[in-house]
Amino acid sequence: MIYTLTLNPAVDYVVFVDELVGGKILRSRSDMFFFGGKGINVSWILNELGIRSVAMGFLAGFTGKAIEEGLSDRGIGCDFVYPENGFTRINVKIRSDRETDINGKGPDITENEYTLLLEKLDCLCDGDVLIMAGSIPPTLPDDVYENIMKRLYKKKIEFVVDAAGELMVNALKYRPFLIKPNMSELGEIFSRNLSSVSDAVEYSAKLQKMGARNVLVSMGADGALLLDEYGKQHFMPAFPGKVVNTVGSGDSMVAGFVAGYSKTADFDYALKLGSAAGSATAFCEGIADMKLIYKCMEQED
Repeated sequence: MIYTLTLNPAVDYVVFVDELVGGKILRSRSDMFFFGGKGINVSWILNELGIRSVAMGFLAGFTGKAIEEGLSDRGIGCDFVYPENGFTRINVKIRSDRETDINGKGPDITENEYTLLLEKLDCLCDGDVLIMAGSIPPTLPDDVYENIMKRLYKKKIEFVVDAAGELMVNALKYRPFLIKPNMSELGEIFSRNLSSVSDAVEYSAKLQKMGARNVLVSMGADGALLLDEYGKQHFMPAFPGKVVNTVGSGDSMVAGFVAGYSKTADFDYALKLGSAAGSATAFCEGIADMKLIYKCMEQED
């Protein structure tokens, strides 16, 4: 079974305005709501691709209830912990001539609630996949991903980590099956300004030396690179299309890759499906559906 872990989910409120001007009352051209959080986005795309998963993490208040109802209505399994204080955050995504995001803080997580989540994760079995994605609430320890992997390390669980900075780096010692930085995140880890495919290859190899088995780097319009655990480089050019909204694109890439690899155990196919899923989400105003993902796949054939 595939499990996705979202420690700080959100309801994403996307609002479109003609021009973003501070200090004025603005009226939107249109607006939309989406259930967000990186792991939740991964479960959503996995479901579109016919792969079952269970979404885990923390949900609180009326916003958390709305997310769980939305996931359940889609047939996505849920096994969340429900904090007593606060509510699942609302992220405001303003779209005009540029993208502006205001992300909420999230609920306060107590030690007992954190322990309950760990106990739920103890139920994972050999052969399961755990995808840990996104930021953490401020009341959780900074090494939470590391602690979870340490706790489960003796089991034959495949870990996937999609997080920025120290959250990702600290997890490498537990040999995750896959990590997915984008070019900016990869550069930040090594305090370098990276811009080329050769840069991505060089610094992906450094992450492998630090413990990562497979490194998937999303490079926007420049495509995507996979450096696999056997030392082989795989490159996928960007799919053609008009970028509408980048929110969830990286999460969709992770989901497409995991779905592709779980079906075929073929890195090239997994990279292609991951790239198609990421592009499809970038080409629409929400999270892509199966039809658009496979349409992107056909464009490359």
